[in-house]
Amino acid sequence: MNTYVLTVCCPTGRGIVAAVSTFLTENGCNIDDSAQFNDRETGMFFMRLSFTSETGATREELSDAFTDIAARFDIEHAFHDSDIKMKVVVMVSRFGHCLNDLLYRSRIGALPIRIVAVISNHLDYQKPVVNEDIPYHHIRVTPETKPQAEAAIMEVVENSGAELVVLARYMQVLSDAMCRKMSGRRSWPAPSTPMPSVGSS
Repeated sequence: MNTYVLTVCCPTGRGIVAAVSTFLTENGCNIDDSAQFNDRETGMFFMRLSFTSETGATREELSDAFTDIAARFDIEHAFHDSDIKMKVVVMVSRFGHCLNDLLYRSRIGALPIRIVAVISNHLDYQKPVVNEDIPYHHIRVTPETKPQAEAAIMEVVENSGAELVVLARYMQVLSDAMCRKMSGRRSWPAPSTPMPSVGSS
């Protein structure tokens, strides 16, 4: 049996959860885990489902079959193979507990991710990251060099093929322009990590 993750993003509306759940049931899939969030400020709905295909359907077959529902609700979606580790870029400043936790969980297989690069505006964690055979990119950020620094960060993200960018106590505020460039490639703070605040370094 094949296991997958389906991510959904669309304008909020009635019937989305029912339609997605019915689609999976009718295509021989059993839902293992489901989470959804309705952002009232933006009017957008987000959903993530982990499921097992009991008929052995491929990711491509399910994605093709989902086209009609996606069009009906204006859904941006992706089917991910759970056996393929997601490529992740981690960004960190001077507090390394979240980075260390991610490195450890990735190493023991507790998180289905592959950290393909670490970006920092400081050199504090270069040695432990390089010891894990992970590229470490020191990109210094100042008010004067912020546009150039963000361009360098995006170059690392693009070249690494990262699907997810994790802010692991990265204490710099990302510009609106950079956030727009990140659209479609999710950028999240690490678990239990507060969002970066203005004036931090």
